[in-house]
Amino acid sequence: MGTVESTGQTRLGVLVSGRGSNLQALIDAVSDGRVNGRIAVVLSNVAGVFALERAERAGIPTAVVDHRGWSSRDDFDRAVVAELQKHRVSLVCLAGFMRRLGKPVLQAFPDAVLNIHPSLLPSFPGLHPQRQALDHGSKLSGVTVHLVTEELDAGPILVQRPVPVLDDDTEDSLSARILAEEHVAYPAAVQTREPASSAFDRESRTSEVAGTTNGTRHQ
Repeated sequence: MGTVESTGQTRLGVLVSGRGSNLQALIDAVSDGRVNGRIAVVLSNVAGVFALERAERAGIPTAVVDHRGWSSRDDFDRAVVAELQKHRVSLVCLAGFMRRLGKPVLQAFPDAVLNIHPSLLPSFPGLHPQRQALDHGSKLSGVTVHLVTEELDAGPILVQRPVPVLDDDTEDSLSARILAEEHVAYPAAVQTREPASSAFDRESRTSEVAGTTNGTRHQ
C-alpha cells in the first residue's frame, strides 16, 4: 500500500466521475472510525461533478485530471499518478471512476488499487451487470470489492455481499439495493488493507539508503 502516518493511518486517494455516493460512504466511515485512514485527495476526470462538491464540503483536497487531450492512455495514467503521489496517497479507491486504468497506475501502486463492482464476481463482469443478472434469470446478485489488475474485473476479491434478486425486480430497483450494500462493502474492504509501502515510498527510502554509508545517514 503506501504512505502511513505516525498514527498508523493510510492515505486514501478516491477516484470519481459522478455523484460520489461510495465516496460519501468512505467519508462517513473515516469520520466515524470504521476506516483507520484519511482521504488525502479526491480526483475526478470530469470537472464539476457532485462528488467533488461532497469532498469540498468535507474539507478534502480535490483535483481534476481531464482524460481528454492526452496523446495516449498511458500519458493520462501518468498524470493521475503524479497527482496522487503529490498527495502522498497510499491506497487508491475507484468509486464510480469511468476510466480503465493501466500499467502506469498499477505499477505505481502495486496491489493497492481497489474497485467496486455491482455483481458477485466472477459473474457478470463489465458493463450493466444488474441488467446481465436479470437477463440471465439469476436469483442472487450482490457487490464485490476487488484489487484492480490489467484484466477487467478479475483481480483478487476482498469483500463480497450478496443481494437477492426479487421476482419483480427491475434494473433500477436491483441497482438501488445493491448500492446500499456497496456503501457497507467498500469501507469494510478498505479496512482489510494492512499498511505497507507504495512504490512512491520505496523510491524515497531507496534515495535515503543511497545517502547512507557504514550505517551513518548523511544529513
